[in-house]
Amino acid sequence: MTRQQPLRVGIMGFGQVGRQLYELASQSEDIEVVAIADIGQPDILHYLLCSEVKAPARHTLEGNFLVNPRFRARLMRTDTPAEMPWDIFAVDIVIDATGKFRQRRFMEEHLGNGAPRVLLRTLPADHIDRIVMPGINAQAARREDRMISAGSATTTALCLLLHALSRDFAIDCGSMTTIHSYTSDQVLQDYAGSDFRRSRSAAENIIPNTHEAADWLGQVLPAFTGKIITSALNVPIHVGCLLDVNLVLADSAVTAEDINAAMRRHAPAYPGMVDVVEDPIVSSDVIGNPHSLLFDARGTIKAGANTIKTLGWYESLGHAGRLLDVARIYGALDQQGEVAQ
Repeated sequence: MTRQQPLRVGIMGFGQVGRQLYELASQSEDIEVVAIADIGQPDILHYLLCSEVKAPARHTLEGNFLVNPRFRARLMRTDTPAEMPWDIFAVDIVIDATGKFRQRRFMEEHLGNGAPRVLLRTLPADHIDRIVMPGINAQAARREDRMISAGSATTTALCLLLHALSRDFAIDCGSMTTIHSYTSDQVLQDYAGSDFRRSRSAAENIIPNTHEAADWLGQVLPAFTGKIITSALNVPIHVGCLLDVNLVLADSAVTAEDINAAMRRHAPAYPGMVDVVEDPIVSSDVIGNPHSLLFDARGTIKAGANTIKTLGWYESLGHAGRLLDVARIYGALDQQGEVAQ
């Protein structure tokens, strides 16, 4: 990577998060997307991008290139990491935004095809070098890391909440349920799949689901290893998620207002990542919000002597921002390493 030049990013998968990554990068000064791998037709990918952004005229299609005022990105019609020749684009990092290729072997295919480093938008399916979350454990990142995850939107929201509250309160254990918008791997009509409940229509049902955040939480916040259980409810809305967290505190004297005051006090320590909302918002109000956690002060309730219930909102745009933040963290490490040589 040439010094003082933008970070060169490749994107695998141009779905919702991939398009958000591209749009955010086009508005930045330090990141350019140089290649996008997706099986879709270029004109349809361009159409989908323009249908979502606030200023579609900024984005044009020139042959197989998506073009905006800052950079040109080559569209490559490929379906798997093994098919994508990242080496010819001199990328600094590849962000796999598909949500499908979570196994180590797929990340190794990215690396084998010329990606110096690959970053998952999801939690991994098996061992990788590191899970990095800005505002929490960015200092743990190492230049030698090659296979990285930024967690997921839900995991990041949960970790930010726990990290902020544990500054002031001892937390014995807890549970999290994300009331989550339906996802692209769900079916719109009842259709037999590998899971009974997920075979039911996403457009018509609240569908209980598992969530893997508890399995990986200890890698980001070691003090919470084995203390938090996690689950999900997929609901029939397109965008916007609600984090419902119940925490058992060591100190029975802590009140709901103590929790709210702590979040108001600590939110500025996570600039652009955490905010506190005092208004009675609903899921559609969070669409387009770039924070990873929008803490809902009206939702905090105390139950019994030691249990506190909290609510927080988020959508995938915040996670797209955190993915680019992680890319920047590793870009800075590479730059420091080159300067030291």
